Amino acid sequence: MEKTAKIYVSGHRGLAGSAILRYLQEAGFTNLVTRTHAELDLCDQRAVSAFFEQEKPEYVFLAAGRVGGIRANIENPAPFLYENLAIQMNVIHQAYLCGSVKKMLILGSSCIYPRECPQPMKEEYLMDGKLEPTNEGYALSKVVALKMGEFYKKQYGFNAVSIMPCNLYGRNDSFDPHRSHVLSATVRKFVDAVEEGRDKVVMWGTGRARREFLNVDDMAAAALFMMERYEGDTFINIGSGVDFSIRELAEKVALHTGFKGVIEWDETKPDGMMRKCLDVTQMKEMGFEPKISLDEGIEQMIIDYKHYKEKL
Repeated sequence: MEKTAKIYVSGHRGLAGSAILRYLQEAGFTNLVTRTHAELDLCDQRAVSAFFEQEKPEYVFLAAGRVGGIRANIENPAPFLYENLAIQMNVIHQAYLCGSVKKMLILGSSCIYPRECPQPMKEEYLMDGKLEPTNEGYALSKVVALKMGEFYKKQYGFNAVSIMPCNLYGRNDSFDPHRSHVLSATVRKFVDAVEEGRDKVVMWGTGRARREFLNVDDMAAAALFMMERYEGDTFINIGSGVDFSIRELAEKVALHTGFKGVIEWDETKPDGMMRKCLDVTQMKEMGFEPKISLDEGIEQMIIDYKHYKEKL
């Protein structure tokens, strides 16, 4: 990719999209195109068509979408399915039709894998079983996106590739209780408990569920790496290859925040999928490795949340 190539980053205000935009800027790319939701509703097919005809980008990072943690997914399965389907179908199809796009990278999610998937999860395990019901709507939309990319590549020769990262966290993450993911929600609980002098933090589930975490800045580095080098016909996993129980995560956050009280587990709340750890063999064979440790990431998230609170 030339540094002056015209690159459209969709969802540039979100967790993933903002990281990709930052990374491209830091890498010296100068012709970057973005649109806010107010400027361009990606659910509107005509608006998306007009955008691509006007801008004619050469490269597209599809990072836009409706996202949220387990609570948001349980409460809003219909919009999670509909809005993500609409966004993905419009952007992929119009990127193909406009004729200027040399390559597209589609950002997926590890939630596409079956609930009872063998661990670690290899790319070949996709659609080998039923999805986790607590985020089925979102997962279905992501399966459609990667398959759409595959089919457009196979039938039309459209150069689309997909990456499937594990649980993301980091700069520009949401701390809203209704939209946050597990790590940002956990940081919020423990920082608030320390600042308010509380001696108990209540966590959802049993604490036995295991998750793999990737700092969003590492994901952004992987996105550019794969945009420039990956030409596979299917998606590729992106992650650390190491998972932690939610109990271990809570203990780490407690340590970094200085919380000395009791962690109580509300087992009436769902755990979600009991384990999600990616097999990242293909990623490593291509020469990419994440750099930011979970402990480093937690420290930065605590700082970010405290800054967030100051602005409220």
